[in-house]
Amino acid sequence: MVQQHYQAYKNNSVNTASPGELTLMLYNGCLKFIKYAKKGIEQGDIQLKNTNIQKAQNIINELMVTLDQGAPIAKEMLPLYDYVNHCLIQANIKNDLESLMEANRVVEEFRDTWKEVLKQTRTQQYTQGAKA
Repeated sequence: MVQQHYQAYKNNSVNTASPGELTLMLYNGCLKFIKYAKKGIEQGDIQLKNTNIQKAQNIINELMVTLDQGAPIAKEMLPLYDYVNHCLIQANIKNDLESLMEANRVVEEFRDTWKEVLKQTRTQQYTQGAKA
């Protein structure tokens, strides 16, 4: 019963999230899967590692595909996403914890920067709304 309510809440939060919030959810999901993959490498659980690295790669691929190519920042972000994907591949093929942690570091930077952008955007919207 609790699981059903939680799933309904999760579905509702995704369905009502702004594009910016969805991007933040993707970054957080990617970090969660990297954490599980790390556990898989540390425990010698190849299935856990492989499954979660693939999930993290799927998120990075989604971020690459949905990147607004017209935005000036896209030219800088695309190679970084590609780099993260490369690190994830290396981590999966070689059970390389260092590559996995490098991917984690870059995604954390993206997430933290994106969180700050969302906070500033909300503050601006709130301030502009209060003036109207």
